[in-house]
Amino acid sequence: MQHAVGGGSWEPSGSHHPAAPPQPPIPPAQGWPVSPLQASAPVPAPEAAAGAPGVPDGSTGHIPLPPAVAGTGGATLAVLLIGPAGAGKTTVARHWAATRPVPTAHVSLDDVREWVCSGFADPQAGWNDHSEAQYRLARRTCGFAARNFLANGISCILDDAVFPDRPVVGLGGWKRHVGPALLPVVLLPGLEIVLERNAARSGNRRLSDEEVARIHGRMAGWYGSGLPIIDNSHLDIEGTARALDETLARVISAPAQ
Repeated sequence: MQHAVGGGSWEPSGSHHPAAPPQPPIPPAQGWPVSPLQASAPVPAPEAAAGAPGVPDGSTGHIPLPPAVAGTGGATLAVLLIGPAGAGKTTVARHWAATRPVPTAHVSLDDVREWVCSGFADPQAGWNDHSEAQYRLARRTCGFAARNFLANGISCILDDAVFPDRPVVGLGGWKRHVGPALLPVVLLPGLEIVLERNAARSGNRRLSDEEVARIHGRMAGWYGSGLPIIDNSHLDIEGTARALDETLARVISAPAQ
């Protein structure tokens, strides 16, 4: 004998079973945060894998992959940081060298020039044949040190106030002494910034305001040269070092011309 169940549907007597209770949602895997949007989203179909039509590259289902790490990483580099007095070249170069994940040396031209004790050509006395000769000697010494570091797998960053209107004794001279793979980057904050930083200096590193303004004006010639320029007027030391590393990463990843 059969009897009606519900609204007119039929099944054999005694074969009715109560409906199964709803199952709770499967919790997310440990270690993966789930946003409210992801928690309510349907499970992606198998064809929605990375690279499938309609799914952006760099994703797996609805879970985005972490972005690639930027920066120079473990590359062995020879860098020349150019800028006027008060730009922060030496401080930034030292910080960049100290925070890299691979061995990196910092060689400051001013430090090497000051190795000369008796008979030192003080830059506050002006530029003459004596100071020119000591500058050239210091640059050759820095270049020799840089090549030695590079030959032993140690990156090197040098800093100098190289003028764009003196290519033979400036950038060209550095490339002769260090090598053609030298990567020059210009650090050029505004004039008011370099005047303020120069005023905080002491000893023979401090120049007159007139000399600082003259050097800064000549440095403006780097604009349009094709060299990367960082205006660190509103960046602290760490921010400028990060900007330098990102700039170098773009330079070394660019296709060869």
